[in-house]
Amino acid sequence: MLSETQAWQVLEGVPDPEIPVVSVVELGIVRELACGEDGLRVVVTPTYSGCPATEVIAESIRAALQAAGAGEVDIETRLDPAWTTDWIGETARDKLRAYGIAPPSGKAAVGGAQPIRFVAKAQTCPRCGSTDTERLSEFGATACKALYRCRACREPFEYFKPI
Repeated sequence: MLSETQAWQVLEGVPDPEIPVVSVVELGIVRELACGEDGLRVVVTPTYSGCPATEVIAESIRAALQAAGAGEVDIETRLDPAWTTDWIGETARDKLRAYGIAPPSGKAAVGGAQPIRFVAKAQTCPRCGSTDTERLSEFGATACKALYRCRACREPFEYFKPI
């Protein structure tokens, strides 16, 4: 049986399937962990309710914990409160930037209130640091990212939208 500390250490090593440079803990997907006599219960909140990787994440968590000796692992998916990009830690934001994904800027909407913006804010290129960028598409490889291009270095990059 694993201790709670050991279980958290194992989860720190479980990569997000879509962005493997950050763990499911660093991304803020793992919300709770409880150790009991019957095994472990892990609460996860996917980045959005329709996330196609939700089952893969759950199975990766279960497999990693069981391989470390956890025994029975129960995964609970909790959608309330909804995941926000505010749950991404600063270390994970640095890792995203190094991987070529611009981390979210600003805060996510809280209680549905978010300022109205008539002009899109320029995103900083994760490769060269320029703010001379343009949005090519509201959606990147997944709905939680947008596709941008840097006018300075001409490289495309994804931007993790604040949600």
